[in-house]
Amino acid sequence: MSTPAQVHRRLAHMSLLIAAVCVVTDVLVYFGQEVPVGRPAALAVLVAVVVADVALVAPVRLSLAVVLVAVAVNAGGAALLGGPESLSLNEAGLLVASYRAGAWLHGRQAGAALAAVVGGLVLAHATRGIELDWTVFVSSVKFGLVTWLVGRYTTAWRGYLDELQQRAENQERDERAAVERAVAADRTAIARDLHDVITHHVSAISVHAGAARLRLTGPGTDPVALASLRSVEETSRSALGDLRHMLDVLHGQPTPAEDRPGLARLDELLRGFRSADVEVRLRVTGPPVDLPEPLDIALYRISQEMLTNALRHGTGGPVDLAVRRGDGTVEVETVNPYAPGVTRTGGGRGLAGITNRAEVFGGQVRSGPGPDGRTWSTYVSFDLEKPA
Repeated sequence: MSTPAQVHRRLAHMSLLIAAVCVVTDVLVYFGQEVPVGRPAALAVLVAVVVADVALVAPVRLSLAVVLVAVAVNAGGAALLGGPESLSLNEAGLLVASYRAGAWLHGRQAGAALAAVVGGLVLAHATRGIELDWTVFVSSVKFGLVTWLVGRYTTAWRGYLDELQQRAENQERDERAAVERAVAADRTAIARDLHDVITHHVSAISVHAGAARLRLTGPGTDPVALASLRSVEETSRSALGDLRHMLDVLHGQPTPAEDRPGLARLDELLRGFRSADVEVRLRVTGPPVDLPEPLDIALYRISQEMLTNALRHGTGGPVDLAVRRGDGTVEVETVNPYAPGVTRTGGGRGLAGITNRAEVFGGQVRSGPGPDGRTWSTYVSFDLEKPA
């Protein structure tokens, strides 16, 4: 789509071209007539014709002045030369000037321009010694009025097209606003259902786990059972925090930075896995990187899904989680024990979810068994300098 500056330049170039064509046409016609070019009056009229045609490049706000100059040259030149009845001076320029007046002028100025063109043509005929009968008036009206009306029609048609375009844009804007309102209403309904259903049940899990843990504080309490209840309690509280973040997103409300999931909260994530007797070893290398909030959240969710996959499909051995921050890149990789002979594909929801999250930010995903066939690795990398 062209910018206003580009459109203005094209219009300026077109005005120059039109003026140049009018100058060439009127000058050639002038020399092709029986006009004694050597006379000072003839040279003066020729210069006036060129000036009147060059004036066609003037801004549209000066259209009335351009018409008056063209009419003055046409009628005055005929009076000064007293040439033959067929004398033609700046008719090409006068045509364009009349068109400009019809296209750009309004109200009294438009009427004045039309009257000036018709009256000037009648006066030019009279100065050439032509008898002023009805044919002269019809010819003058035809010459001035037709071009004036064509300019008027062009502007009206352009205004009609602009109105249609404006209506289409308004309709598109209204439809987009309606869609946004519908999406907002759906988000509100989803947030309400999540709050009423899931939050209630997860809160109940946390309360019951806490109550059960408090009742198992006597002598002879199984420490494994106590640790499991504590893990359930902490995990449910973490789930409530994540749920509150999703509710804030659905409501379009910002979440406080300390409550948002991100790489800075990986230790909290790992505590939940470790409390379930899953050994997770975290290794972070490279200088801190100021990540965009959506990417930081995505990296946290990807790490969470990687650990969940390792817990679900691994053989129970230690899981290595590596976060590597380099020059304009961030990489996350998990390596966990893998049972040989077990076939795994990327069609599962876990790897598919990781892939979808990574693709949103232009990331690359690689997963599969290690060279020894005893470990499984999942690797994700992001180029921070590459637009998502």
